[in-house]
Amino acid sequence: ILHQERRKSEEEVQEKIEYHDGKVEEVLTNGRRILTFRNGTKKEISADKRTTTISFSNGDIKKIMPDQTVIYYYADAQTTHTAYPDGLEVLQFPNNQIEKHYPDGTQEIVFPDHAVKCLYSDGRKETFFPDGTVVKVDKNGDKIVIFSNGQKEIHTAQFKRREYPDGTVKTVYCNGRRETKYSTGRVQIKDDEGNLILDKK
Repeated sequence: ILHQERRKSEEEVQEKIEYHDGKVEEVLTNGRRILTFRNGTKKEISADKRTTTISFSNGDIKKIMPDQTVIYYYADAQTTHTAYPDGLEVLQFPNNQIEKHYPDGTQEIVFPDHAVKCLYSDGRKETFFPDGTVVKVDKNGDKIVIFSNGQKEIHTAQFKRREYPDGTVKTVYCNGRRETKYSTGRVQIKDDEGNLILDKK
């Protein structure tokens, strides 16, 4: 209550102007200006005229900062959109998802589970999961999955391949043929029905 009383004394209305269009302008003793429009929209201008806050009747709030950063809060969606002067745009959603849109076209999405997905302007995608797994997708659709245990999986239109830390490589081709190359040099090939075609040691 003490803080509120102090605030009131610092912000007493010094001047009140009523316009013909229904707009009301209040000039406070601390230099702040508040314009209230007939539709319920309020525009507040800081004493130094460097920060403007617009409160819309639907609950949306737009704030223009001294460095020209624009922060817009969408009340219905409970989402904040911040546009920085350098072109970076950041969206914060109520589920704690954050999206960053960079001027070069790159997008970065941080999900509530802390997974991060990067979408590059050239069509590539990378996703970093909290467990250390990384998924990379080229614009042609080829996918590489790097697991935290050291295994690596490659998916292309022609094959799916898994590489193990011990050097073993298992490949399944689009025609169903399976090939396993062991670190010892042994190679096994099976047909699409699982019949052994080759077992070279």
